[in-house]
Amino acid sequence: MNDLAPLLTPEGRALLDAVRGTAPADELAVATRLRRDHPAELVSAALGQARLRQRAEAKFGAEDARRMFFTPNGVEQSTRASVAAYRAERMKNLGITSVADLCCGIGGDAIALARAGIRVLAVDRDAPTAAAARANAEALGLAGLIDVREADVTEVDTAGFDAVFVDPARRGGRGRIFDPEAYSPPLSWAIGAALAAPRAALKIAPGVPHEAIPAEAEAEWISDGGDVKEAVLWFGTEPGAVRATLLPGPRTLLGTGLPNPQVRPVGRYLYEPDGAVVRAHLVADVAAALDGGLIDGTIAYVTADTLRPTPYATAYEITDRLPFNVKKLKALLREREVGILTVKKRGSAVEPEELRRKVLPRPQGSRAVTVFLTRVAGAPTMLIGGPATA
Repeated sequence: MNDLAPLLTPEGRALLDAVRGTAPADELAVATRLRRDHPAELVSAALGQARLRQRAEAKFGAEDARRMFFTPNGVEQSTRASVAAYRAERMKNLGITSVADLCCGIGGDAIALARAGIRVLAVDRDAPTAAAARANAEALGLAGLIDVREADVTEVDTAGFDAVFVDPARRGGRGRIFDPEAYSPPLSWAIGAALAAPRAALKIAPGVPHEAIPAEAEAEWISDGGDVKEAVLWFGTEPGAVRATLLPGPRTLLGTGLPNPQVRPVGRYLYEPDGAVVRAHLVADVAAALDGGLIDGTIAYVTADTLRPTPYATAYEITDRLPFNVKKLKALLREREVGILTVKKRGSAVEPEELRRKVLPRPQGSRAVTVFLTRVAGAPTMLIGGPATA
């Protein structure tokens, strides 16, 4: 049921309240009971919306998700609320008071912008999606700041707005789209729209090749809780700048153009840079701050002899270094009475879960150990240790 209108009626809203929190195992019984007094299609739509709201809680928080309306694609493709709030705050600090949000989806970014006091024109060509965005603006009390329009974004006049925000669709019928020119609309169109505006931000996949970034743009990679969420191309800010931003915080590392770090022997500490730092190619800046180097020229692990606090990498103390060997690792874990094993990898084809089953089929004690499957100076290596403590 793609039409949200029936769910916005008093009967539809009452049904949404009635099915809130329904567990999957209970859906059939709940549906059977409710269909005695309500149309079957409306009951199914309410249960489907309840499922979407439950999935959306991870992105939007329970309080908002329980009031909002979603489409299946909208849940998958919408911006996490914490990331949208960070971007909206940055726009506010840039003096932006109005934004044309093109490809607005179900309105996640528009909501964050409006909550920052920014007036938004939210545009999407998909009718059910635009309807969800409009319903969300009303449900959250933001309809006075968000004007939702169902239209082709390539035909929208953005003159008069302080900034343009574009979030092209990066999923198709076969899943994720990796070619920026296959986005909808294509990245080249979005860049043209950005260059025509006083300021702009384009949301793109974090795996975008650096060579595809135009010289006029600032590139920012954003992670939340250690997970890389997106990359953003900013226009009208600092052309050529590269930064990694970590949430919560925010903490931002601005690149200084350092050359690749030198490869050096493994020291007492191993630092695992945040994914946003790696995607932004700013491992050299982290290594310089730690007085460290790389364990291998192709691996984003930094090693150093001293422990220094940094928000941009997680530190581990290394106790053992071994050539990759399953039997030796299993014997060491038994000898150390290990009960909890964390396996991380960079530059290794071995699957962590498969290795964990082989080397620690059952706990040998209560100790916790972290094993890094990686390369050291080109050789497959296991580095063994645990989180560093000051």
